[in-house]
Amino acid sequence: MGGGGARTSGQLLGPWGDFGSPPQKGIITYSLSPNRQRPLAGTAHAAIFNVFRRTRQQVLYWAPPLIAGYYLMGWAIERNEYLNSKAGRAEFAEEE
Repeated sequence: MGGGGARTSGQLLGPWGDFGSPPQKGIITYSLSPNRQRPLAGTAHAAIFNVFRRTRQQVLYWAPPLIAGYYLMGWAIERNEYLNSKAGRAEFAEEE
């Protein structure tokens, strides 16, 4: 009884979920036609304002570490360039 229409006791058994019985009474269903639905209505507007709101609320969590990392990286690059320069090698030659 895979999916074809098999007859059992005078009643037609259709594919899965459609057993050929009369429709139930008292069940009302509403639907919109596909050309009336707008699944992405307001998405761009909401996205812009949600990004702004979330950024404003979370900026104190990610901005200080970002700024500290930026300055730390700048210091490390400058220090590395000095230590690998002629003056830096002459100053710290006896330590190595």
